[in-house]
Amino acid sequence: MKNSLTDLNDHLFCQLERLGDENASPDQIELEIERAKAIAGVADRVIHNAAIILKAREQANGGNVTLGNSKTDHLLALENESDA
Repeated sequence: MKNSLTDLNDHLFCQLERLGDENASPDQIELEIERAKAIAGVADRVIHNAAIILKAREQANGGNVTLGNSKTDHLLALENESDA
């Protein structure tokens, strides 16, 4: 599946690398800072949504969350090792 939580993590680390580029000009750094703010905002919403899904699944299952449920795994963008 594209756009999994693992992909999000990869994007965040790539952005961190761009922000740390010592060869970037001040203008490039300023653009990356703005881009990082936008990415961080979207990432925050994705993570928040995943937390809500987990909490709802936990409430629906009497306090237990079982991964391996295709609906939960799909909503959380989890990958099986065979899918990665």
